[in-house]
Amino acid sequence: MLEIIGAGLAGTAVGTGIGYLWLKNSSQKMFSHLELEARAKAKAIANEAEHLLQDAQVKVKAKALEQESEFQKRVAEVEERNRKVILQSKELMKQEEQHRALEKKLQDENAYLARLETQQKEAIAQSIEAMQSVASLTEEEAKNYILEKVEAQSRAEVASIVRKYEQQAKEEGEKKANYILAQATTRYAGDFAGERLINLITLPSDEHKGRIIGKEGRNIKTLEMLLGVDIVIDETPGVILVSSFNLYRRAIATRVIEILVEDGRIHPGRIEEVHEKVELEFEQKTYEEGENILIDLGLFPMHEELVRLIGRLKYRASYGQNALAHTLEVAKLAKVMAAEMGGDEKLALRAGLLHDIGKALTQDMGGSHVDIGADICRRHNEHPTVINAIYAHHGHEEPDSVESAAVCAADSLSAARPGARREVLESFTKRVKEIEAIATSKQHVQQAYAINAGREIRVFANAKKMSDNEAVLLSKEIAKEIQEKVQYPGEIKVNVIREIRATSFAK
Repeated sequence: MLEIIGAGLAGTAVGTGIGYLWLKNSSQKMFSHLELEARAKAKAIANEAEHLLQDAQVKVKAKALEQESEFQKRVAEVEERNRKVILQSKELMKQEEQHRALEKKLQDENAYLARLETQQKEAIAQSIEAMQSVASLTEEEAKNYILEKVEAQSRAEVASIVRKYEQQAKEEGEKKANYILAQATTRYAGDFAGERLINLITLPSDEHKGRIIGKEGRNIKTLEMLLGVDIVIDETPGVILVSSFNLYRRAIATRVIEILVEDGRIHPGRIEEVHEKVELEFEQKTYEEGENILIDLGLFPMHEELVRLIGRLKYRASYGQNALAHTLEVAKLAKVMAAEMGGDEKLALRAGLLHDIGKALTQDMGGSHVDIGADICRRHNEHPTVINAIYAHHGHEEPDSVESAAVCAADSLSAARPGARREVLESFTKRVKEIEAIATSKQHVQQAYAINAGREIRVFANAKKMSDNEAVLLSKEIAKEIQEKVQYPGEIKVNVIREIRATSFAK
């Protein structure tokens, strides 16, 4: 029995040992497999980290190159800016030196004139004493005689100096003015809008002519009375004419008749109803047009009354030129000119837009559009430069700023260009006669002719009684008197001509 138990225990021990060995071997294999997996993952992580490190290094280098390029670009910009500043400084120093030289020259001229004046006074005193001693003239008579002689001599000397400096100023001024005008005209090209005196309305049939006339002419009389226009119905098939100098009334009349013809009901009551409706429609339309213009120009907001008047300028014409087209042309030209002269572009644009605002009311109120426009703008607290531009563009005041001067120049440029305006023959003839009369009224003038549609006058002076220097002064006197007494668009060139013709005959 003991042997059996001993054998069982021995078998159990052997089984346990074998199990232990098997388990140990299995554990070692499993741990070896896990170790290999861990090493493979570590190697993969190391490879990935190396790739990430290389990518980061590439990005850092690219960023460094980009920053270096940006730095070089900024350095180049700074150097270019410094170069421009140095050039501008040199130019300013050069201009300052020229200014000092010119100022010194003027001082020398003034000193020279002062010395001449002193010498003349001394010569007058000596001459008076000499004449009193050798002649029977009194002191007062001798003094008057000498003053007349000195005045004639001084006039010639002053005219010579004026002519010299005027030529220099003219050359410099022409260069600058031509540059500014060239810049303004090339940077703005506006459409020309000419206005007619009649509107043509097409009718569906000639039967509508009788309906527009109405029984015993009641309809056409009501139309003409309400609309303030002339309605011309002639034998021309399918059309009638609406005639009026007032573009606004003519536009309303055209719209009223078109609605009546389209509707078919034409009688006095319906005419009044449609007229009232169209008037309200046009009031709203003119405000919207003025508002759109201000938005396009960047000047919105503005007082409602001014907005509405700007829109009404579309229905106003001056010498055949549409007032709104002229106003926009002046505003844009003035903006460019002010920019070239270092002024306020937006203020010049505003002044140009409002310079003729009074024309929107002249047909209703009467009076000068300058005074009406200035009063309206003053009432709505417009900038003083705007009010000055309104007065200055017709010579009521002198321009007090670059912006006002730009508006005056732009107004003359817009009105005076070929084809911009048409004029009534009677007013044109009257103006030409006034210009010629002013010239011929001057002493030593033989003949005067207005040419180039009244924009130039040629004055022929007596060469034996007038010198070249006196001719310069005469041209200035004539130009000044024309400016004071004659109303004209643009400018008038005054040419004084003196010449000597020697004629002989070979026999």
